[in-house]
Order: sequence, then structure tokens, then C-alpha cells
Amino acid sequence: MSITFEAEITPGMSPAEAVELGALVEDVGFDRLGISCVALWPDTYQLQALIAARTNRIAIGSMVTNPYTRHAAVHASALATLQELSGGRAFFGLGVGAGLEELGIDYPAPVQTLRETIVAVRGLLAGEAVELDGRVVTLAGSRLIRAPEQRVPIAIGTRSEQVMTLAGEVADIALVGARHLTSEIVARYRGWLATGAARAGRSVDEIEVMPRVTLCVSDDEGLAVESVKRYAAHYLDILGEYGPPVDRQRREAIVATLAEATGWYFDLDRYDPPEMLRLIDGDLARQFAIVGTPEQCAAQLRELLDLGFAGVSCNLAAVQRDTMYAGLAETIAGSGRVLELLR
Repeated sequence: MSITFEAEITPGMSPAEAVELGALVEDVGFDRLGISCVALWPDTYQLQALIAARTNRIAIGSMVTNPYTRHAAVHASALATLQELSGGRAFFGLGVGAGLEELGIDYPAPVQTLRETIVAVRGLLAGEAVELDGRVVTLAGSRLIRAPEQRVPIAIGTRSEQVMTLAGEVADIALVGARHLTSEIVARYRGWLATGAARAGRSVDEIEVMPRVTLCVSDDEGLAVESVKRYAAHYLDILGEYGPPVDRQRREAIVATLAEATGWYFDLDRYDPPEMLRLIDGDLARQFAIVGTPEQCAAQLRELLDLGFAGVSCNLAAVQRDTMYAGLAETIAGSGRVLELLR
């Protein structure tokens, strides 16, 4: 069976270093590369274009961008440029977004905003003159000056029932964002996708479905686990009843430590309270992340693929080294060994 492996880099380093990491992702064998779109961080589209110029094979896109900070026409123009520069390797990764609170954006009408953005972007990329008087997106017979020759696939990533149903209607790729995945949870997401696909009159088999996982690889198993404990606390909090069973007092104590934490959970400069690190052990960390040595990570990914997936989307977590670049380079190098074991 052919397996698709996707990697995501969060660009918490210089643009030149991000480009180097993108090239390394291709070198070790990943099939697709997503660049995180985080408000106030280095720009996702500019980095994608630079990485396209350094690579030859890998598909490149946002993982994921949002429909609020750029007009749909701006997305379409950037994607058309990337598709031409890359020789047809672009994809459009879209979701509600994260971290927009700093910009005063509270994610209004998320499903409608996503739907209208996708309708507009898809029409523009097809070379159409798009007339759209939506609740959110307005286009008055607008057309791209240079529409791409090849179709740009659209990926939607989410944990939401409503957005996953929308993915069933309009997406080429659906990314299951639950982080904690069981056969029951996977069936729930596939049900939401099927509902959307039926609504659009298409088969759910037309949609490539991939789980989103956090991946941290190091020959130092303990350090890798320590590096993802903040991820585990974050997802334990936001998943609530959809997360793994955890003793109530322990759960409450872990969630309480988040009030003391600072920085994004993927930011190397974040502060993780010592009590958080004490409360989260390796077993709990592995409920939310693929983590450990290459051999351990390959075994965990095999179990995930056995839930019926033909690929996996990996949010690469930096091993705690002196810089985010060094930590991500270590995870990427280890991922190459993981991919060899799986293939």
C-alpha cells in the first residue's frame, strides 16, 4: 500500500533556516510539506515560494492558513503564483485558524466564512470570472490575471463536526485534528465526512483522509517525551470529553498549570511549569503525540495507520535543543528513519 506522509514546520526561526528545513523534509522522504500560518510569525506564503525554489518533488502548502486575515482573492493570487513557481506542487491548506485573538479576531461565522472562501478561491484558480455576493466574501466578476494550469488541491483541517462536514462537501483532503485517536473517534469523523459528501452528492471515497499528529523524534527518548508534554497539556484541555480517560483530579491539576505557562505550545521559548512536567508521564504524552526513538515512533504510527488511514499528517515538534531550528532538524532527521521503517 502506498502511504502518504505530510510534514508541518512552524517557522520559529529565520527564513533562511526555514528554507533549509523545508529542503531537509524533502530529502528525508516526506511527500507534502505544510508551513504553519501563525499571526505575527514569518509569512507562510513567502516561505512556501522560497522552499519551492529549493525543492523538486515535494508538494507545498499552508498547514493551515485561515480565511480571516487574507481576502479569498489574495489567497488565490498567492496560490496561483506558488503553483506556477513550483511546477504544479501547490496545495491549499485551510482551517478556522489559531492565535487570531491578538489581532482582535474572534472567528465569526466559521463554517460560512470557510465555505465562501473555498468557493471563491476554487473559482478564481479555475480561471473563472467569479461573481460572489456572500455574507463574508464579495467578488464582482473578478478574475486572476494568471490562473494556474494545474488544479490546486484543497485540504481542510479541523476538530469541529461542522467544519469536518463541510470538508465532506468541498475538500480534496480532510485532516482529522483530534490528536487523540481511537477507532470510535475515527468512525465519528468519518461519519461527519460522509454526511457532508452525501449532501454534495459525491462519494466519501473521493476524499483523502489523514490524521493530524504531533511528531517528535530523537534517539534520546526521555528528551523527546519532555519536549511534547506541553502539547499533551494543551490538547488534554481543549479536547475535554473527547480526550483519553484521565483521573479527574490529575486532569484538573494539569489544566491548572496552563495558567502559569507562557508562549505557544510549539514555541521553544515557552515556559512549561515544573508541575506540568511532573504530572505528565510518557504514557499520557503518547496519548497526544507520536514521540520517542525512530523505532518507537514507527511502531506508534503503524498502530495509527491500522485505524484505516493511507497516510498521516505530522506536525513536527522540536526536540528541546538550543534553537528551534536545531530541534526541528533533529526531529526531521529522525523522521527519515521512521519513514524507512514504515515503507
